[in-house]
Amino acid sequence: MRRQLLNSYCTGCHNGKLKTAGLALDSLNTEQVGPDAAVWEKVLRKVQSGQMPPVGRTRPDKEAASHFTHALAASLDSAAAAAPNPGRPAVHRLNRTEYVGAIRALLALEIDGRALLPADDSGFGFDNNADVLTMSPALLERYLTASTKITRLALGDTDISPSIARYQVSRLLRQEERMSEALPFGTRGGIAIRHTFPLDGEYVIKIRMKRGDAIVGVDKGDEVEIRLDGVQLKRFTLGGDEDMKGITWVKGVSLPLNRPDVIKRHAYETTADDGFEVRLPVKAGTRVVGVAFLKDSSVEEGALGTSGEERPGRSGWPGVDHVEVAGPYNGTGAADTPSRKQIFVCRPTAPREETACASKIIGSLARRAYRRPVSAADIAPLLAFYENGRREGSFDKGIQLALERLLVDPEFLFRLERDPAGLKPGTVYKISDVELASRLSFFLWSTVPDDDLLAAAEKGKLKDPEVLTQQVRRMLADPRASAMVNNFSGQWLLVRNVRLHSPDVALFPEFDDNLREAFTRETELFFESQFRDDRSVLDLLRANYTFVNNRLADLYGIPNVYGSHFRRVTLQDEKRFGILGQGSILTVTSYPDRTSPVLRGKWVLENLLGAPPPPPPPDVPTLTENSRAKPTTVRQRLEQHRANPGCASCHARMDPLGFPLENFDAIGQWRDTENDVPIDSSTVLPDGTKVDGPVAYRNALLARREEFVTNVTEKLMTYALGRGVDYYDSPSVRRIVNETAVHEYRWSDIVLGIVRSVPFQMRRTPQP
Repeated sequence: MRRQLLNSYCTGCHNGKLKTAGLALDSLNTEQVGPDAAVWEKVLRKVQSGQMPPVGRTRPDKEAASHFTHALAASLDSAAAAAPNPGRPAVHRLNRTEYVGAIRALLALEIDGRALLPADDSGFGFDNNADVLTMSPALLERYLTASTKITRLALGDTDISPSIARYQVSRLLRQEERMSEALPFGTRGGIAIRHTFPLDGEYVIKIRMKRGDAIVGVDKGDEVEIRLDGVQLKRFTLGGDEDMKGITWVKGVSLPLNRPDVIKRHAYETTADDGFEVRLPVKAGTRVVGVAFLKDSSVEEGALGTSGEERPGRSGWPGVDHVEVAGPYNGTGAADTPSRKQIFVCRPTAPREETACASKIIGSLARRAYRRPVSAADIAPLLAFYENGRREGSFDKGIQLALERLLVDPEFLFRLERDPAGLKPGTVYKISDVELASRLSFFLWSTVPDDDLLAAAEKGKLKDPEVLTQQVRRMLADPRASAMVNNFSGQWLLVRNVRLHSPDVALFPEFDDNLREAFTRETELFFESQFRDDRSVLDLLRANYTFVNNRLADLYGIPNVYGSHFRRVTLQDEKRFGILGQGSILTVTSYPDRTSPVLRGKWVLENLLGAPPPPPPPDVPTLTENSRAKPTTVRQRLEQHRANPGCASCHARMDPLGFPLENFDAIGQWRDTENDVPIDSSTVLPDGTKVDGPVAYRNALLARREEFVTNVTEKLMTYALGRGVDYYDSPSVRRIVNETAVHEYRWSDIVLGIVRSVPFQMRRTPQP
């Protein structure tokens, strides 16, 4: 029957003579699918998704197509079970996120990864893809420099010279509301900074105010304060000073520059923040520096930042431009920081104890850094660096040099997996428990295994499925699992790109950096709640709640939400249900000046349905610009664009998937018209389903739930493995989807399915 269906609907194009799309299905063995599994998996995917036979050609009825796909999938799964192929991932360098996480776990130290290391390339949508995580001489130099800086911070090197760290506040950020949960209630604007003070010593914290030709908002007498770990250090008044008495300021009137009061006013308006600084002793460690204005109690909570009106006075509301932290001055070392507590597991009390203690410290660090038990051969080269440092100075100096060497060791920077000796080429085998622990920890936490997981691996207990399940559930419940939630969702859904996207503020005056941050935060909180509540992955599309602050609520038309803090709200408007109603998604799938059904349709194909369109052909004509004399909608111009035969084939797949979202503009606001023309959000999906608007569209996608869940599983597996999912992984994906259906595809079940799968637990030796 399989051959009969192929001959009836497929081999007319995909035969040995035409080889359309490179396929010759007439010569394939339909009974033994294993040898040609790569081709059969492609056929299965195309028929399941309704892409083949193409629209307009004769198609089998649904029952025949379903029977064909189920039988083919069963045959492929049987062949895979008989000869499993887990693939062989490339050597995996820690990406920047993993490096920062490893330093945090190893040394209890927060570092600025962006300042130390360049951004990583992405492969298959994720920046933890081993194939693109290469090592160049220039990058190695960055690691060497980073190791020196990190070890000096961790140990509190007294040779650290004073420096100035500058923390800039975006000029597009409106500072009329409380800016961070780390800042006190009753404040507005400013910035909260996590700054690492390297030594016990004196530091200077300095504020510089936002400026145009002069300091903004200098006339009223606003108060701004500096706090350290929540404790107020000092309060300053901007304007309202005795020096301002007698100074005349008349709105919109130019006064002669030779008048004494004008000269005095100008001088004050450019120097009013001189002296906005405090010098104080600070203990070494990472602390929160908070700078904020005291909130104007005369203004109702939530009234600011929504109307777009400026405060009466000199150029509106004042704001913080940047904060500088300078020091250390008179540094005396760091006696009791979290980093030193973690590093110094012993302290020698006499010279004869130093070598033994150094070996213990280095061994403890190396075990966690290398993610495995260490031997004397591992410790020896590190101990040699310790001895060189000890000869030059103190015991601490020796440990510092050993740690510098450790942080550039390939065993730390790379996730190495070694083939057991004596295996033949192409042999499939289970990876060791300590290698499995590393895979698991970097998947769920983006960092090295903790002591609990590593101890279980060293004892060989992770082979026990019950123990492995207990460890996975423990790790999922740990706050560190937020790393997986944010890193995976931010890259899969393209939410990270919101920070790089710049809508045209002339066309969308509601947009600013506050809204940009609100878009990102909404999706992060939403995805975190989905994961933490262990909901069905289908709720990504159908959830009737989200997280908003007053700015976002105002954009969405949600009443009675005040203040800048986010809170969960139940949505009354079905158009906003799930991720398809969120501003982050709708903004990154638009152009700066208009919506794009093409980008939105492509996003749905790639990220929700797992059926990316082919790349565009060369010399594709651009979309016709709007005519001032007769403005049209984007949809109307796309219809003209599709008249080009070179464009029609791809756009026929993408555009219909973008049209139902056209009522959302380029920053996610709802609209009924475009250029005074009513929005037409109706479409016919590639499988023939007719929909009109986002609600019907969401229901149509949910009707293809297995396709959606399969894609989510493939995306999460790609992230988990650090490589692209290939045809030989498809049987594992199908098994996960089938087994998790009983509880409607809960997140924890899908994660456990991936961890238990052949590609996650096994590896293949190089092919001959």
